[in-house]
Amino acid sequence: MTTEVVTFGCRLNSYESEVMRRDARAAGLGCGDAGDVVIVNTCAVTAEAERQARQTIRRLRRERPGMRIVVTGCAAQIDPSAWAAMPEVDRVVGNDAKMRGETWQETRRLFAGDFGIGGDEKVVVDDIASVTETAAHLIDGVDGRTRAYVQVQNGCDHRCTFCIIPFGRGNSRSVPAGAVVQEIARLADAGCCEVVLTGVDLTSWGADLPGAPRLGALVRQILKAVPGLARLRLSSLDCIEIDAALMTAFAEEERLMPHLHLSLQAGDDLVLKRMKRRHLRADAVALCRQLRQVRPGVALGADLIAGFPTETEDMFRRTVDLVADCGLTHLHVFPYSPRPGTAAAKMPQVAHAVVRDRAARLRRHGEAALRRRLDAEVGCVRRVLVEKDGSGYSEHFLAVRLAHAVAPGTIIGARITGHDGGRMTADRHEAR
Repeated sequence: MTTEVVTFGCRLNSYESEVMRRDARAAGLGCGDAGDVVIVNTCAVTAEAERQARQTIRRLRRERPGMRIVVTGCAAQIDPSAWAAMPEVDRVVGNDAKMRGETWQETRRLFAGDFGIGGDEKVVVDDIASVTETAAHLIDGVDGRTRAYVQVQNGCDHRCTFCIIPFGRGNSRSVPAGAVVQEIARLADAGCCEVVLTGVDLTSWGADLPGAPRLGALVRQILKAVPGLARLRLSSLDCIEIDAALMTAFAEEERLMPHLHLSLQAGDDLVLKRMKRRHLRADAVALCRQLRQVRPGVALGADLIAGFPTETEDMFRRTVDLVADCGLTHLHVFPYSPRPGTAAAKMPQVAHAVVRDRAARLRRHGEAALRRRLDAEVGCVRRVLVEKDGSGYSEHFLAVRLAHAVAPGTIIGARITGHDGGRMTADRHEAR
């Protein structure tokens, strides 16, 4: 008997899947009379993500007809009745409920009872807008203690015209700094080398807490209170919300890794306005210039959307040019996908074939930018956190394959010898 988790979408979904896996196993789900269970953690950011989830659910039922299927995640939160209507689905669980251990205890009791799950029992989805707190969920990373992810924020108060996620995640809510520091200290004491702070809108952390602290203050507090933590890394940031304290920390704190991923979305001002973003192109370029000034060699990534409604070829070119103008090397490219209920879905749409073509072209520019960065890394000595099978990541979140086996959880000096366009190769190098 087993409990499996199939995950679609963002890194936060992946981290939450690990929490569900742990809680489901602790509840005994997938054991004994509960039978085999698969939890499908869905994404709603694109129509394609939902299509793939439905396709996977149908395939799972065909291949393993006796398996119980639980559907959760953003798509399930937004439209639970549609997922509950699928004959293959045994239970639908919302985004808030999926993070509570008692949800999986109740699910095990229902599946073990095998008395037929009715409407009130089949769908466990609360009003996400009414959720006012979020817990600090810890997920131990690769090989147990190499890297860990700490969710410090959830939800989003902004309403970008293309985005359905606030309807799946609710309003922004933060974990108090004291709880975050306590959890990270526990991880560091257990031997964890690197912690990644995660959230749906990470830079909005603290706005709902007493005194409205900012993310920069949290970062400084963590690094001061947990001197044993070797590395602190941040997930995606909204470029307009990076506060002065965070910029100072980025400039002064060597343990804050020199890699940032920015939510930029587009490089044309009119498109940004129609997206209801709060920054202009010049803001993004100025921020990236400042980041390179205070932290030379910083690696910068970004989320970019291709084919947003009304986007012309000239508008798209300005997004392409943003890759060079901001010095971006890690791109997450999303072909625009209309989401029912969003303002952008009502705007004049770009032809689907054009959207696909622009996304492919933008990805090629990203691949070329990454290759140039990797070329420049050859001959440099980097500090690599080894994860497994002799592989790991440098400070700049560049993948590295080592020539010799090294124990996971070790941070070593490594001289970069080459790359294959995506991953670098390196020899161990000990500083004298």
